[in-house]
Amino acid sequence: MLSKNQIKFIRSLKKKKFRQAEKLFLAEGIKVVEELLASAFELHRLYATSSYKNPFKIKDLTIIEEKELAMISDFTNPNQVFGIFKIPSEKDLTREGLTLVLDGVNDPGNLGTIIRLCDWFGVRQIVCSENTVDCYNQKVVQASMGSLTRVSVSYLDLAEYLRLETRMIYGTLLDGENIYQLTPEENAVLILGNEANGISEEVKRMIRQKLTIPQFGETQKTESLNVAMAAAIFLSEFRR
Repeated sequence: MLSKNQIKFIRSLKKKKFRQAEKLFLAEGIKVVEELLASAFELHRLYATSSYKNPFKIKDLTIIEEKELAMISDFTNPNQVFGIFKIPSEKDLTREGLTLVLDGVNDPGNLGTIIRLCDWFGVRQIVCSENTVDCYNQKVVQASMGSLTRVSVSYLDLAEYLRLETRMIYGTLLDGENIYQLTPEENAVLILGNEANGISEEVKRMIRQKLTIPQFGETQKTESLNVAMAAAIFLSEFRR
């Protein structure tokens, strides 16, 4: 049985300031929770309905009723298990290989999808501006589908980070070079910008080569691609 205080505490972790204060985040659903349980992430508490099989034999497990799960869930149809995990310390940055840089990405679904894409394409490090959505936002965790356990996400002052960068710095802009007509360096930084405003002016000044995905439609009226869609295309070309 969940107490009112437990419910209040769990709901508080849906907000960034409380996640940061408690160093905890939420994860929901069998796929995501079990990916986290199988990783180096440390469990704080697990809540599940009696139908959950508990394959990891977790001792810190509280059995709750389906109606209680619905009270703490973000799902329309809650899925058996709900976990609270400890936020790990940020890993040391590497300046080797391909690093994806995100400047002001706001949508949790986009960030979660981009984390998943990085996992698919073997990009182990994402560096985010400090105004990019929190990677421990519950919607980001859900959209990443467990890939957060394999991709490191750091938050920094991007201008300061890029100022020390010796690798090629690519920026994705509408007036860039056609990505299909060049072979990008594998040891590089690739910058993607905000959904509405693109890359900030300060970060633009750090770009050494601009890249774009050309439009092939006859009317040329589409304003832009979704940032996660663009990430998929660029990462595919970098790996090709």
